[in-house]
Amino acid sequence: MWVYLIMGFTFIAIGFAVHILKWHFLISGYNTMSKEKKSNVDAEGLGRLMGLYSYANGGVYIATGLLHKLGFKLALVRAIIFTIISTIYLIIKAQKYDRNKVNSKQIVIGIVILVVTSIFVAGLMYSSMKPTKVIFHEEGLEIGGMYGDIYPWDSIEEVMIIEELPTVKMRTNGSALGTYLKGYFSTEEMGSVKLHVNTQYPPYIFLETDGRTIIFNMNKAKDTQEILDGILLRIK
Repeated sequence: MWVYLIMGFTFIAIGFAVHILKWHFLISGYNTMSKEKKSNVDAEGLGRLMGLYSYANGGVYIATGLLHKLGFKLALVRAIIFTIISTIYLIIKAQKYDRNKVNSKQIVIGIVILVVTSIFVAGLMYSSMKPTKVIFHEEGLEIGGMYGDIYPWDSIEEVMIIEELPTVKMRTNGSALGTYLKGYFSTEEMGSVKLHVNTQYPPYIFLETDGRTIIFNMNKAKDTQEILDGILLRIK
């Protein structure tokens, strides 16, 4: 939730700076123009357009944070779609305020790159925020999703419930979106660990296998306990 609120208020702050405070140097492209080219740009109109764009996106991400808190997980997808569409509109509409000669081919290429990149980032974010999926196989325990793996039953050296996560120093290879931590992290107490957790729903299962430490949990404490019971039953 907090990630979306921060994004939302950041958008609004940028919109206020460009629209109200006239900090036009924050406008990408305009800030690198020569004085001659800047004289051919309606900075006031462009700043107003940027402000409206930022206010709208800021409001959408704040609403997304509130909806996510209420359990509407797909709100992020809708917010990203809104950002893609509004950004394409912004790029096209901004040409109205620029009387310099514009290369339409570059604009089209820019829009295509924006759309492809946004879809890729949206997919990664959505995947990172999916609940942990655990499957019991005959040969071992599978933790699915990003950074998932299968851990043979006979390789599990220790498993137990822990109420708190070790102190995370840095992310080494993973994603950290709000309360969702997935991938490899460096911690003070345990060194390198692989996390598949939503910090909003403790406790967690601590798993040590072949010298590796994995910590994961489900979105309900009772489900986490049931997974632990299932593991203990199979490794006895």
